[in-house]
Amino acid sequence: MLKIILVYFIICTSFVFSQENIPNLLGPYIQNMSDRDARICWSTYLTSVKVTDSEGKISYLPEYEQHSIELTRLNANSMYEYDIFNNGNENGKGKFITYPNEINNFNFVVLGDTRSNPDIHSQIVNGVIDTNPLFVVNTGDLVSNGRNIHDWIKFFEINKELMRNTPYYAVLGNHEKDSPYFYDFFPPPGANNYYSFSVGDALFIILDSEGKNLSAPNYLTDEYEDTFWEESFIEYFQNQKDWLNKELNLHKDAGFVFVFQHQPLYSIKESRIEDTNKRREFWGDFFEKHDVQFFINGHDHHYHHAEKNGVNYITTAGGGAPLYDTDIPQAETKKYSKVNHFISVNIEREKAVLNVIDIDGNIIDKIEAERRKTE
Repeated sequence: MLKIILVYFIICTSFVFSQENIPNLLGPYIQNMSDRDARICWSTYLTSVKVTDSEGKISYLPEYEQHSIELTRLNANSMYEYDIFNNGNENGKGKFITYPNEINNFNFVVLGDTRSNPDIHSQIVNGVIDTNPLFVVNTGDLVSNGRNIHDWIKFFEINKELMRNTPYYAVLGNHEKDSPYFYDFFPPPGANNYYSFSVGDALFIILDSEGKNLSAPNYLTDEYEDTFWEESFIEYFQNQKDWLNKELNLHKDAGFVFVFQHQPLYSIKESRIEDTNKRREFWGDFFEKHDVQFFINGHDHHYHHAEKNGVNYITTAGGGAPLYDTDIPQAETKKYSKVNHFISVNIEREKAVLNVIDIDGNIIDKIEAERRKTE
């Protein structure tokens, strides 16, 4: 069992917890699902550290112990129930359906930037539950401050009913701040933050657009700041690109390919155009060459759909963070909206259908892509 790192002296939080209302349990929730295996995770409260600031304000920073158990030799496309306490306590119960081992229709959900506003986040989660997805992908910025345990407590409170029954894939966002909490709660299946999994006829790629959590040294001059950031990450991102090239070549027979990362390749927020231009320069026509149908990201707090040469570039970041204005539509832009939302994806035999659903349950956009032509 892995203990979550204890103390981060970050007192500022939008959620106030006394020592009395710190929950004893986070989870349970489901990770690393396949047609044969699953991992059940949960965290139990150990103790709290009392911190008093210079004005006498008291905060309690709880320590949790992380637990997980691997379930193996499961049957494909089958429902299982579990009870982590083995005593009938409803808080420890959940259920899940393993992935199919053949090509069947299924649905999943994508949402992003669920931080900041718990009321909106809760409404979005309720809408997601209504679609009964096989799994959920969050495109990053799950919480406002990944190094603040209270933010994570609120996240698990909101997602309790969803995550106890539905596998939840978390993409690393900038607000996770490369925190040990993120890796304890959502450990990647391998040695890197980027990985793949498949369901039926679809391949899913989780990428890391953040790299290491670095702070620019105080002595760094403006003249060299851009060089510092670019040179600090270039080797990591090039290794990730090389891995992705091999991965896509190995999965040429996949009928549908979805790539997820936090930061976009197309932005309609003026202050972020330059950054997206740099990312597109790095990737070039990589996704077009590999016939990727969907590149889905968060980061820009609105909905945006761009398309170029068969690749749908979709920003879904309306899960709770403050919404951004849509300043500059691009030539590739198909539709955009400043709205809280999530995306429900239906994978069928010959096409994928994405329904963009706002907080009131209205479908505000629909995107379809045919199955890739494979040999």
